[in-house]
Amino acid sequence: MASLLDPTARGRVILVGAGPGDPGLLTVRAVEALRVADVLVHDGLVDPRVLGLAPQAHRISVAKQRSKHTLPQDAINALIVAHVKTGAIVVRLKGGDPFIFGRGGEEVEAVREAGLPVEVIPGVSAALGCAAEAMLPLTHRDHSSAVSFVAGQCKGLTEQNWSGLAGKGRTLVIYMGVATADAISEKLMGEGVAPDMPVAVLERGTLEGHRALRTLLADLGPMVAREKVLSPAVIVVGDVVQLADAEDKLARWAQAVEVMS
Repeated sequence: MASLLDPTARGRVILVGAGPGDPGLLTVRAVEALRVADVLVHDGLVDPRVLGLAPQAHRISVAKQRSKHTLPQDAINALIVAHVKTGAIVVRLKGGDPFIFGRGGEEVEAVREAGLPVEVIPGVSAALGCAAEAMLPLTHRDHSSAVSFVAGQCKGLTEQNWSGLAGKGRTLVIYMGVATADAISEKLMGEGVAPDMPVAVLERGTLEGHRALRTLLADLGPMVAREKVLSPAVIVVGDVVQLADAEDKLARWAQAVEVMS
């Protein structure tokens, strides 16, 4: 079977992971896909320099923001399928990796149900890219032997069971958690995680203006507010955070004690 990147093969979809932001973190295969795209359906957080690698393509933004979507997911699926049926090569460009909180699985299902060919090109996930930039190892023989990835606002925090995901010997990475930072810290402490567990917030990872901020779990919400942290950002909870090249944002221990009381 010929590769879906074969220029003689028309009418297909290529889901591409754009990585956390820096175009230098794109895979070679991702760049090849961008160069053959007729239609580029892209997320709002994809860096303009990445979009610039497909100057020949017709661009369609399906940007999503908190509580505000340009198009619902079903409409995005229908849009992709409609363009493929015209014989176009459609590249669906997603921030990070398509299969980590990117709804890539839903889009693959929709294309398959339409009887159309689809390929997935993985990308460097936001967690991996941001952590690497901050010199924050998500696993470490002395600190953590397990990593979990959760969404901070997917279907509501109360519906998610995070029991056992954070604590000694474990690392928890939270996507889309800036707006719910207070609730996240309360949830974790309510499930038994120590209030003085180290936490890092990695803001705008691999992009200009990136920050790596470190505090304690009990101070997570207040720190996000004090530092005016904005999305995109990931939150890392665990002892590995002590190893990060990050700014310490807990002014003094007394402040943490006050927050915990």
